[in-house]
Amino acid sequence: MKNKLRWCTGLKDGLRIEEPNKILAHSYLKEARLSLERAEKNFSDGDLLWTTVVIYYAEYYSLYSFLQSIGVKCENHFCSILTVSFLLGEDKTELINKHKDKRIDAQYYMKVDKEDQVRNMLQEAKLFFSMFDELVSNLSEDETIEHRGNLEKIFK
Repeated sequence: MKNKLRWCTGLKDGLRIEEPNKILAHSYLKEARLSLERAEKNFSDGDLLWTTVVIYYAEYYSLYSFLQSIGVKCENHFCSILTVSFLLGEDKTELINKHKDKRIDAQYYMKVDKEDQVRNMLQEAKLFFSMFDELVSNLSEDETIEHRGNLEKIFK
């Protein structure tokens, strides 16, 4: 995993450590919440393709809010998710990785799950959002310093 993270640091717009930005972190959480509302509407309208796409982005915004709260900037989704896996454990990113694959199938191959499966994805996305909302809201200064320190070792 560390080698892949080092690769991410070399990308244009890849993994960077900056100052923590709580305002931006909360803006991403707000956007995640709005995206979940949009996914609910899409689902109610029977648009399972866009429900699937928006679910992924709601989860990504949730995850990215954590990165912003500790001062990590990364414009590459693979690298952002990998960074969170490194810092918090792969169990925290298993769902978003699964839903990322579903989004790709929906957007690029027009392959969409059945209604009950998409409904389940939506419920999972709400839990994912809640997990990151709580994490970001309760993140201490010491935890921020620890996460940044763990990442800075990768940069050396």
